[in-house]
Amino acid sequence: MTITNLKTTFAGLSLRNPIIISSSGLTNSVGKNKKLAEEGAGAIVLKSLFEEQIMLEADQLKDPAFSPEGSDYLEEYIREHKLSEYLTLIKESKKVCPIPIIASINCYTDSEWVDFAKQIEEAGADALEINILALQSDVQYTYGSFEQRHIDILRHIKKTISIPVIMKLGDNLTNPVALIDQLYANGAAAVVLFNRFYQPDINIEKLEHISGEVFSNASDLATPLRWIGIASAAVDKIDYAASGGVGNAEAVVKAILAGASAVEVCSAVYQNTNAFIGEANRFLSAWMTRKGFNSIAQFKGKLNTKDVKGINTFERTQFLKYFGKKE
Repeated sequence: MTITNLKTTFAGLSLRNPIIISSSGLTNSVGKNKKLAEEGAGAIVLKSLFEEQIMLEADQLKDPAFSPEGSDYLEEYIREHKLSEYLTLIKESKKVCPIPIIASINCYTDSEWVDFAKQIEEAGADALEINILALQSDVQYTYGSFEQRHIDILRHIKKTISIPVIMKLGDNLTNPVALIDQLYANGAAAVVLFNRFYQPDINIEKLEHISGEVFSNASDLATPLRWIGIASAAVDKIDYAASGGVGNAEAVVKAILAGASAVEVCSAVYQNTNAFIGEANRFLSAWMTRKGFNSIAQFKGKLNTKDVKGINTFERTQFLKYFGKKE
């Protein structure tokens, strides 16, 4: 009988299985994180610390009657308070969780603010995930500057810490492969494809903007599958995790076959409770046994795009095969 081993390596970290709980309200407290670990999660990404949110909160509390010095003091106080809370979350989560705890920063500028990464490392985080999520809509936008911002922020952070740095990318990139290659060259240990944008919608009766679908769905998996399949063949020295559309256990297998070392899940846990973690791991183990695999490494990337130069041919061939059957 084949004995399956679900262990995997992601960003230099040893995970007992590929199920990572992504940064969200699921991971914003020590109690929640302890339960996620008990349910079998492979790693946890803490709720992101948002640079914009800190600055916005400070700005909202400013009083026009304050002197510039007073306003600066208030902003610094709020900043330090938020950072202190976050460091406590890291320290306390590490005490009760026997799995890797990954801190998360959502930033949009290459500023002094990212130096907080050093304090994150000192608090005991096993790795740091960086989110640079923004739409580029400026009419005077300089092509490539958004991608360069990723590299600049990564370089800045790598100067201050030695723990692994994971870059979580949005899917609004012209060529993710080229950026991933540069991120690897500048010290990134892993990339997560992809971050999910806020989904807008419009209420046509009230004539107002509303939130679209909050949770991802199965169709969202196609984009990370495509790009992990392509990138893991072209830039194979860096680790990949799939995010978005990992809504069932089958999606975990698909992501690994495409070249991922792990998956980040959020919507699936919100919709199915923490029980999803165990269900996904049991399915993965049973599937591996059925197929004769006893380790993740044996099938990771088995279905990625090996012939990188033939990417377009591969895409067009699949398109023609599918639509050639339609009449």
